[in-house]
Amino acid sequence: MTILDGKATADAIKEEIALKVADIVGKGGKRPHLAAILVGEDGASQTYVGHKEKACKQVGFDSTLLRLPSDISQDQLLKKIREINSDPSVNGLIVQLPLPEHIDEQLVIEAIDPEKDVDGFHPVNVGKMVLGLPSFVSATPAGILELLKRYKIETSGKHCVIIGRSNIVGKPVANLLLQKGYPGDCTVSVCHSRTKNLKEITLQADIIIAALGVAEFLKGDMVKEGAIVIDVGITRVKADNKTGFKLLGDVKFDEVAPKCSYITPVPGGVGPMTIISLLTNTLKATGN
Repeated sequence: MTILDGKATADAIKEEIALKVADIVGKGGKRPHLAAILVGEDGASQTYVGHKEKACKQVGFDSTLLRLPSDISQDQLLKKIREINSDPSVNGLIVQLPLPEHIDEQLVIEAIDPEKDVDGFHPVNVGKMVLGLPSFVSATPAGILELLKRYKIETSGKHCVIIGRSNIVGKPVANLLLQKGYPGDCTVSVCHSRTKNLKEITLQADIIIAALGVAEFLKGDMVKEGAIVIDVGITRVKADNKTGFKLLGDVKFDEVAPKCSYITPVPGGVGPMTIISLLTNTLKATGN
């Protein structure tokens, strides 16, 4: 069993990006600039945005964080997005989700300039991805594929079972693994809360991507010997330790790991690769 170390892989890619940025700046070009909008004071969102800011600094990007109150009107938020869209110094723009209930998330996503949509959520980018055209690919799916590539995991002809059908992970990663080429050429099954005989399906899987947001959902008896398991979930639960909590994935790691050929840990697996994908997309947005 091999651990797919997202942290170590992300650190290696950060070094590669930093070298590219240094080369761009050395030739008189502008540093890539990522802007983020954070609405409200959700703890998890603040932590995640903080990680993005730190990563930008590590690779030599400029970054801007716009903090807005939770009671901001939808029109005011859309105005801020339009301002950043029109700012030529900004290459990438993300609006941290979730947003307060009074704001239409889809409307906000569609307001972002597709050429700055480094989260890969805009319908234009999603459509291009499905067609196999150049686009900004949603960060978590892109990170998963990059992890498979870096560990040279064979995907062609493999049966990949995805548990979860979200627009952020399940649907895009299914489309990406269906694409011709590597990593792709998979036979893909997408399972969800209405799927019957789920265990029968996961036991057929060569690759399982667990992305439903239920702690330790995937048990050892749902996985065949030698399977590759990618755990996208992350749930904070109370624990008797210094922090008072611990993080659990969608996979019951102690049961599943002994049966796997490869598996991602939580934390330290998919999470760091998601942030790396944002950096990669932002660099791409500069045209370099």
